[in-house]
Amino acid sequence: MYTLGIYLYIFFVKLAALFGHRKAVRMLAGHKEIYDKLKGGMREGVEYLWFHVSSLGEFEQARPLMEKIRAGHPEYGIVLTFFSPSGYDSAKNYQHADIICYLPFDTRLNAKRFVKMLNPKMAFFIKYEFWMNFLLVLRKRGVPTYSVSSIFRKKQVFFRPWGVFYRRALRCFEHLFVQNVRSKELLSTIGVENVTVTGDTRFDRVAKIQEAARQLPLVEAFVDGGKPVFVVGSSWGADEDVYLPYFNENGGWKLIIASHEVNEGRVKDITSRVKGVCVRYTQATMDEVRAADCLIVDCFGLLSSIYRYGDVAYVGGGFGVGIHNILEAAVYGMPVFFGPNNAKFQEAQQLKECGGGIEIDGAEPFAERMRLLSANSQSLKMTGEAAGNYVSANSGATQKILSKLNL
Repeated sequence: MYTLGIYLYIFFVKLAALFGHRKAVRMLAGHKEIYDKLKGGMREGVEYLWFHVSSLGEFEQARPLMEKIRAGHPEYGIVLTFFSPSGYDSAKNYQHADIICYLPFDTRLNAKRFVKMLNPKMAFFIKYEFWMNFLLVLRKRGVPTYSVSSIFRKKQVFFRPWGVFYRRALRCFEHLFVQNVRSKELLSTIGVENVTVTGDTRFDRVAKIQEAARQLPLVEAFVDGGKPVFVVGSSWGADEDVYLPYFNENGGWKLIIASHEVNEGRVKDITSRVKGVCVRYTQATMDEVRAADCLIVDCFGLLSSIYRYGDVAYVGGGFGVGIHNILEAAVYGMPVFFGPNNAKFQEAQQLKECGGGIEIDGAEPFAERMRLLSANSQSLKMTGEAAGNYVSANSGATQKILSKLNL
């Protein structure tokens, strides 16, 4: 039944591609190149470590491990596979992997062919990646396979009475490095004991991002002048409904907005909704940004460095698809606002508990919390310190994993 489901998925991807679905077209084009990439990229006599991620978020979790291994064990080659076209497109030029390609669809024939050709020394599956046929083939070939930064919940199929078949996937892992104690306890209820609580490698990743943050002269000119700075990351329209009314009525802040989608339509929509002077990052001069109230970041790749200039952050997605990366903001030691769709994000729950994260469900609750932070500098400072301390206290997962693996 599982393999039948995979074939049905392949059918629908091909059908979607026929009708011009862009992600489906990109995925199928990428799948045609998989084995050529392997054949052309593998070097004779080199042992390869295989990292598989779903998309960009899981890639960020894999990066600390790949980069530490690359630095400490340059003798190993690294192969990185993606499931998602968006993740692959964003990371296809990543310099710390020797080969980057899609994961073949999880049929038995594909799994046998791919694993035989790659013959990895070790394999790492990040977070929620549990591809049954690949895991079974890896186990049969005696390849040590690890689950990294995984997290488990009681409602997952593994813990259901009908989940016996899917539990086979978990038993294919040499070891599971999970994010929290609850995950370890749940796995123990189904007899999976080869588990270590190491935390989430994303904390190590954002700490490294902070260290490598760029200085951005244009942003420095914008924030110069003494006003506090509010940075919005990965904003959607529903998020703008929440935070823009406050800033349109209160002129005491500088506002930086980085939309989740960057296109002319989104930029024009945001600009039309901001009452103050609004400029675009790619078009503004130094004099223009100094005089502006709002800076719209109309390009990608700057957000993680821009957070360093903020006093308070808002991370979007919590009124729709789910919140985006709140750790990138929290690492700079400032309060982080986000919407209510965050129940599946452990870092959001913990950030709320420690006092560094603020969940809001509408424009008025947001305005109320902003008024309190604006009026009380000590509260602003303490909330920010709680966020920064939370990130630093949870760093170190990468080293724990490498120590366990003797790498």
